[in-house]
Amino acid sequence: MFVLDCTLRDGGYYNNWNFSEELVNHYLKAMEAAGVSFVELGLRKSKSNKFVGASGFTTDCYLRRFSIPETLKVAVMVNAADLLSTPDIFNELELLFPNDSSNSPVDLVRVACHVHEFEAALVASTWLKKRGFLVGFNIMQIAERTSDEIEALARCASRYKEVDVLYFADSMGGMGPDDIVKVIQSIRKEWQGEVGIHAHDNLGLALVNTLAANDVGVTWLDSTVTGMGRGPGNTRTEELVFEAAERLGKKLELIPLMQLIEQYFAPMKNQYGWGSNSYYYLSGKYGIHPTYVQEMIADSRYDEADILAVLDYLKMNGGAKFSPSILNEARNFYRSESKGNWKPVDLIKGRQVLILGAGPGVKEHLGGIEDFIRREKPIVVALNTKSIIPEELIDIRFACHPVRLLSDCNEYMGLPQPLVTPFSALPVNVCKALEGKSVLDFGVNVQENKFCFSETNAVLPNSLVISYALAICTSGKAKRVLLAGFDGYGADDPRTLEMESLFSLYLSQEERCEVTSITPTRYSIPVTSVYLL
Repeated sequence: MFVLDCTLRDGGYYNNWNFSEELVNHYLKAMEAAGVSFVELGLRKSKSNKFVGASGFTTDCYLRRFSIPETLKVAVMVNAADLLSTPDIFNELELLFPNDSSNSPVDLVRVACHVHEFEAALVASTWLKKRGFLVGFNIMQIAERTSDEIEALARCASRYKEVDVLYFADSMGGMGPDDIVKVIQSIRKEWQGEVGIHAHDNLGLALVNTLAANDVGVTWLDSTVTGMGRGPGNTRTEELVFEAAERLGKKLELIPLMQLIEQYFAPMKNQYGWGSNSYYYLSGKYGIHPTYVQEMIADSRYDEADILAVLDYLKMNGGAKFSPSILNEARNFYRSESKGNWKPVDLIKGRQVLILGAGPGVKEHLGGIEDFIRREKPIVVALNTKSIIPEELIDIRFACHPVRLLSDCNEYMGLPQPLVTPFSALPVNVCKALEGKSVLDFGVNVQENKFCFSETNAVLPNSLVISYALAICTSGKAKRVLLAGFDGYGADDPRTLEMESLFSLYLSQEERCEVTSITPTRYSIPVTSVYLL
């Protein structure tokens, strides 16, 4: 049995492979003490279009800086996509591995392959073996493949005697122990060599799946410290080494590993937030690439309702391969045209409209805002369900987020104001939940970087409710739009850039309303004081 810890490779997806040398030295001592067999100290790449730390390249020169314990074997990983994107795979290998194994700190080279890359990449095993390296091939996203397809992949691998270990990865983390055993049985029909497993923890089953694989003869077992790795992470080394020591009847020294976790990895986990949660559970259950969840959790523009809505979209439309453009598309729910039937001009033509945001400015200037409403009698709009303004001063509510609408249905039913929403474009379950509510249907269609206004619908650049509100005011020919509670976010918050872009685009439209904030705001829009109105 070989425990292969790949923390510095898989964990690099969180910190761009930028681990301090102090951490690496402590890590190597802890791995030796814990009885780990192999340490995969990073990726081996020849180029990058962004800053990547030393473990993103893991050169021999870098590795020689460390006193690597004799009991530890060193591994690096190469992505098959990098090899196959070059004109000559062997020239690329020569560039990546200028030294043979006898002159290199590297003992094992693993090649990570998507299924469509696997057969073409296998020729690298011959080149690597001639240089004296142990060779492993990792097949990713195995759960999506049928038994026949897995057997065919194993058959391809069996033609290359230079491959020492054939790994499979439960990349989406959606497999259970029975699924793991079935994959191994399919592999064993055509492959007689060593087998390894790389498990993800979406469902909280990474350790269980790894041990189930070992029970049926899989001898190479991957793990990472605290599970650090892309998405929900992996089998946790601190748990796997305990189980391995028990199965092998060996003594275990965990104190250096626990100290390593306390000093370095616990703070990083707090910072980056890896580990399984309900969102990763759903991504594993529905075969969605965990990077979608990882990106959304790290991006403050996505709240709980956004993440659930995107996962629902990817469940229906396919999310096995990560794509930033698909993530952006999934967040904008109204891609097909929604005509609507309510004309806002009947309510707000020639009137001032006050839109209440959720920022602290409303509470801070509540008295002034209430005085203004009672004196000037604007049309008062609350966004979604929240507002600290008394209900009798609010005329109408706007909302357009389908998941938030569903979760807030009971609140809407108890609120006295009519609700404006793209009703005819909402999912059936949302429409049913709003039965009995006074709903006004103003349609919407999302197209990037575009506003367009019609009597009963509009084109918006995104599905933010403020975009929807500005469009309704414009279609309704409001005299002017006043904003309260749009304080803004911090300079480094991605929501700031999104809102600035939105206001800039709207204010550049030939057909637009005058927009003024009456409470303090960080956004680049005209500002006055509620106390001057």
